[in-house]
Amino acid sequence: MFLKGKTALVTGSTSGIGLACAKALAAQGAAVMINGFGEAAAIEAERAALAAASGAGALHSPADMTRPDEIAAMVESCAAELGPVDILVNNAGIQHVAPVEDFPPTKWDQIIAINLSSAFHAIHAALPGMKAKGWGRIVNTASAHSLVASPFKSAYVAAKHGIAGLTKTVALEAASHGVTVNCISPGYVWTSLIEAQIPDTMKARGLTREQVVNDVLLASQPTKQFVTVDQVAALLIHLCRDESASITGANLSMDGGWTAM
Repeated sequence: MFLKGKTALVTGSTSGIGLACAKALAAQGAAVMINGFGEAAAIEAERAALAAASGAGALHSPADMTRPDEIAAMVESCAAELGPVDILVNNAGIQHVAPVEDFPPTKWDQIIAINLSSAFHAIHAALPGMKAKGWGRIVNTASAHSLVASPFKSAYVAAKHGIAGLTKTVALEAASHGVTVNCISPGYVWTSLIEAQIPDTMKARGLTREQVVNDVLLASQPTKQFVTVDQVAALLIHLCRDESASITGANLSMDGGWTAM
């Protein structure tokens, strides 16, 4: 449990990739604050399981990732109740699929706020404490769409390209302070976010569900396999190790060969 004594904050972590990351961090002894929406009893069960796994504290924050004041308050609350944030995982994200001329401006604003701006606000709040300690890990969930584009995903692709740029910039600023900053860029991971966009993609492209899965989602991944949440979490854990101290400013692809083409 090499993260015993460390505190981790994972946004968008009541399900999917974020929850898998929180579980992996807790398994290594980190106190963990999770964040996100969902059914209260289910969230409490996950929080209790994290606390039991880590032997340290575990908390849940319902902070709205579109609100900078709530993000700052979440980081402050984490520091006050669990300890200053040592590991920040910016994972919160949403998706909407539509042609750009039909893309609702309010949906664009929401996706940019949650998928990109929330990472800035969390880093803004957490990085000073990491610098003061001389150790920190910031890992941003990007996407293969931080490197390539797909039709009908203008806001998501723009946000993920932004995450890649934010990662590089903060990595340079933090490099002499013992803080590494990286992003993980998975291909299609089977989560509720992916499942939820299938009907929109069916409508936008005039395809059946099976066609969307095989001819749209997995068409880009030479392995013809979805990435798993546990694979993403394992890479996160690797980046938290002291042996990974020289990995910073990296955009780490985990996409079944998608961006190799």
